[in-house]
Amino acid sequence: MATSEQLDQKLQQWVAASVIDLPAAERIRVFEAAHDTGRMRWPVVLAIAFGAIMVAAGVLLFVAAHWDQLSPAQRFLLVLAMIAVFHLAAGALMPRLQALGIALHGVGTVALGAGIFLAGQIFNLEEHWPSGILMWAIGALISWVVLRDWVQAALTALLIPAWIASEWDFRTQHFHGGEHRLIQFLALLAFTYLGARHAETGSNFRRALCWIGGIALLPMCAAAAWEREAIWEWRALPHMPVSFQVTGWIMAFILPLALAAILRGRGAIWNAGFAVWLLALAPLDSHDVLQNLAVYGLCAAACVALVTWGIQEQRRERINLGVAGFAITIIAFYFSTFMDKLGRSASLVAFGLLFLLGGWKLEQLRRKLVARARGSAS
Repeated sequence: MATSEQLDQKLQQWVAASVIDLPAAERIRVFEAAHDTGRMRWPVVLAIAFGAIMVAAGVLLFVAAHWDQLSPAQRFLLVLAMIAVFHLAAGALMPRLQALGIALHGVGTVALGAGIFLAGQIFNLEEHWPSGILMWAIGALISWVVLRDWVQAALTALLIPAWIASEWDFRTQHFHGGEHRLIQFLALLAFTYLGARHAETGSNFRRALCWIGGIALLPMCAAAAWEREAIWEWRALPHMPVSFQVTGWIMAFILPLALAAILRGRGAIWNAGFAVWLLALAPLDSHDVLQNLAVYGLCAAACVALVTWGIQEQRRERINLGVAGFAITIIAFYFSTFMDKLGRSASLVAFGLLFLLGGWKLEQLRRKLVARARGSAS
């Protein structure tokens, strides 16, 4: 929602352009003032988030410092109190300070995960750690259903894939190919989260998904491109059973594409294209010269497609990620192909020139593409 100054400026422009009359402008001003939720600016939000994290860290450090001095019953009561205090404080603050209340509810849900694993340690429960993440994810999901805020939704969107990934890793750690399917799942899910936000949708939950996907996409793509460096270690392991292979395909491709269809509708065609890119990348071996060049070519093509996607849907973060990915691809190609063929000084000089001139040209190109996306949006 716009601030009162911005709203007054817009109303004056609309009245001057004869879009609305003065009585209508006054009614709009009264309506917005009555429904103003008091949205805070980003420095205040940052201060609240940082303060909540520091409070949580201080409590956890205090508990850790006195953990050995407590009996099992005291430890369990302390864990319950640690979780309850944050949620109760958030409930008390929500009517007056909604942002702080949401932040403390988020800290309480994060503390729930610590409490689950600490309870397992206190009572020496069975050591199947993915079940702890599952209970944590269920707690976050219940909090989302009850509270209906975007922080709980974002935590749920993180914890459910974390449980799926941890369960898969635990069950396939002694088989060949388990890591391959896990990386494909995380990469395609990051792409799905990145595309959750359309040009016309700007909910906090979708914005959070976009941030999560944007942070995870490039590392996951790099892992998918160069995971075959460890292929010789994996070949020593037995192949997965057929049931595990079917489950892996469903996890890696069907689940993220189904989620993309829910979030984007027909726009999920871009997600299907990214899935095809992952499949094309899978059989390539970086130890072969031609196939290694094909890996870099596919990475560069994916970056170009990401930029094109950003221009088409007027999303600046996709353009930035595409340009950054292209620059990383060029740098990795230089280090793996050319640097060892040049002398030490010549390689450093060449890399410096590549970094300066290439970075300058890429930044110019990035600004032109962002301006083009803005122009098409207007």
